Amino acid sequence: MATAEFGRTVRRWRDRVAPEAAGLPSGGHRRAAGLRREELAQLAGISVDYVTRLEQSRASSPSAQVVEALARALRLSRQERDHLFRLAGLLPPGPKTVPAFVTPSVHRLLDRLTGTPAAVYDATWTLLLANPPYAALMGDPSGLRGIERNAVWRQFVGPGSRARHTPESLRRFEAALVADLRAAAGHYPADLRLRELVDALRAGSGRFAELWESGTVGRHENARKTIDHPEAGPLALDCDVLTVAGSDLRIMVYTAEPGTEDADRLALLTVLGTQALRG
Repeated sequence: MATAEFGRTVRRWRDRVAPEAAGLPSGGHRRAAGLRREELAQLAGISVDYVTRLEQSRASSPSAQVVEALARALRLSRQERDHLFRLAGLLPPGPKTVPAFVTPSVHRLLDRLTGTPAAVYDATWTLLLANPPYAALMGDPSGLRGIERNAVWRQFVGPGSRARHTPESLRRFEAALVADLRAAAGHYPADLRLRELVDALRAGSGRFAELWESGTVGRHENARKTIDHPEAGPLALDCDVLTVAGSDLRIMVYTAEPGTEDADRLALLTVLGTQALRG
């Protein structure tokens, strides 16, 4: 059970986060010293009502996923994040669970990539953090909840992504996703959420179940991808996946070749954000 101090701590830490530091506009009259409740809710992927109830100690049993999401949105250090878990009546995640902690330095890295789409995923390909250019290119992820934020689930069960595939590139991509998930399951056998994800995928997708049972192997490689944007049209971009030293976090970055039409359209997307482009 969460203590009353949990809500007070969330409020205090919300007040110290400047909206521009979280990639949000800071103009206009603001009563809040830092993030508004609705902004924290948006960044954490939970409802404003739930943030309110947590801060007012009317919700006493936040899940580990909610606490982790709040820690990322509030840009907590590892020690602060562990303290927030304890205030929630939970044990901080240990070495036997998939790491989902995004360090302040990785937050700052994404902040500085103001013209470059970038996102952070964990070892199961669950989206943890995306900068505004990534949201503009690939679709705003702020409304995604739970399993919807997992790229493997979205590929095999959900709506997929905006990336265009040939039959051959699709086979390689799916094999790599399954191989990555199998490696994560082997590395973190005690992670309950990971087991539940695999069970949901096997039940929801015959293709995933086939690849999982066959023991298929594959690996993600840097690739040139075509992203079919609903307003900007197709963009040919380079996709690089970088790893964070000392963790299983992956940073996915999209870039365009300078001086090309794709670079111009990507720059326009970055300026307009997630607003619809008008011809």
